[in-house]
Amino acid sequence: MKFNINIVYTLLLALAFVSCSSSDNDSTPSSPYTQYGASFEKMPKKEDAIIYQVNIRAFSQAGTLKGVQDRLTQIQELGANVIYLMPIYPVGKLKASGELGSPYAVQDYKAVNPDFGTLQDLQVLVEEAHKKNMAVILDWVANHTAWDNAWITQHPNWYQKDASGAIIIPPGTNYTDVAQLDFNNTDMKNAMIDAMSYWVYTANIDGFRCDYADFVPQTFWSDAITKLRSIKKNQNILMLAEGSKVNLFASGFDYTFGFNFFSTLEKVFKENKPATTLQDSNATEYANNYNAENRIVRYTSNHDVNLTEGTPLELFGGKKGSTASFVVAAYLKSVPMIYNGQEIGYAQRINYFARTPIDWSTADAGMLAEYKKIIAFRTTSNAIKTGTYTGYSSDAVSAFTMEKDAEKVFVLSNLTNATVKFLVPPALKATWKDAFTGASVTLGSETTLLPFQYLVLKN
Repeated sequence: MKFNINIVYTLLLALAFVSCSSSDNDSTPSSPYTQYGASFEKMPKKEDAIIYQVNIRAFSQAGTLKGVQDRLTQIQELGANVIYLMPIYPVGKLKASGELGSPYAVQDYKAVNPDFGTLQDLQVLVEEAHKKNMAVILDWVANHTAWDNAWITQHPNWYQKDASGAIIIPPGTNYTDVAQLDFNNTDMKNAMIDAMSYWVYTANIDGFRCDYADFVPQTFWSDAITKLRSIKKNQNILMLAEGSKVNLFASGFDYTFGFNFFSTLEKVFKENKPATTLQDSNATEYANNYNAENRIVRYTSNHDVNLTEGTPLELFGGKKGSTASFVVAAYLKSVPMIYNGQEIGYAQRINYFARTPIDWSTADAGMLAEYKKIIAFRTTSNAIKTGTYTGYSSDAVSAFTMEKDAEKVFVLSNLTNATVKFLVPPALKATWKDAFTGASVTLGSETTLLPFQYLVLKN
């Protein structure tokens, strides 16, 4: 066959152009989507994450994605590097609960709630967050949909049904505003994974916090996470399970939720349980952990407990007690999560079924400064982030060391409203440095802690 040299040259140029214009994030051949945006070069490693939960309805007066964008600097200055957005999707109107309906009753998995803005608003928010070295993850509701989700009429066989053939609510719950999906249906699972992939491609988001994760089959999470991690070829994504089963780690999640730790912390304050129970809780949550690198996300507030049980101020002894509690949650072999407003000592519960804007003008500057110090030290400390934990707690004081290589950190937090004496273990009698101020601190046989006082010492 005789070749036309001009045609060959043209073809070679075309191939070179395609190769050069292809980004690291190009859509895979099996994907109908094209990647928007570039890889996030400053994506935090999973051990480095400081997660900040944003309730879009409450975060700004406007209650929009643009309202979140306008306060990105404040989130960055706090020290957070992962922004977790509560569900951004249109909310079901059938059997809706609350004034605006639950954000966890998803009407359309591939749309932005018009109350919050547009897809372009989300894209810009992610871009601006990336410029400030912060990742953005979305809340994902895999277990159930709203009753007016199009899947209900288009694919009724994608849902679980009772003996009479009626679609059911999630078993064992009173969640009447949502319908239970059937994870035995392969088409439904594929559609769900496709919808999750959609946001990684079209908005360049950096992972998901997965709602109700314990009740979704492990095989689904394994398939979904494998697919999601294949999209951004040169960038990891973070996957947080709102669940506590150890098999969630096996499915590919980076973190599980510290439900047990939070409930134990509540009992320390409500029922005068000894601080040693927090050590027991830590042991319980890590009992079946097969990988020492895995971490539990711990918190002193989130959208659920804030509304139903109280703010950190209500639950944990006011501003001083809640800050002392946050130190333990942030440093005790964990990845910390902060719910918007807690860092300023916001005293009002936030109803996430309604529009209840946070009044940021009420910020307690001293409390905010403490949060910043606590987070800043964690950012610099490999011992806190990835070290080995050893507990030394007393009835009143949560005390522990975190140790990594040559770095050792000793944390003491008085979780009572009384002045207490703490007997220092012989191995820890030494001269330390205050992690926040650098001042020298010598520990003898005992040390006195004022009500809700905490010390963070380093060698």
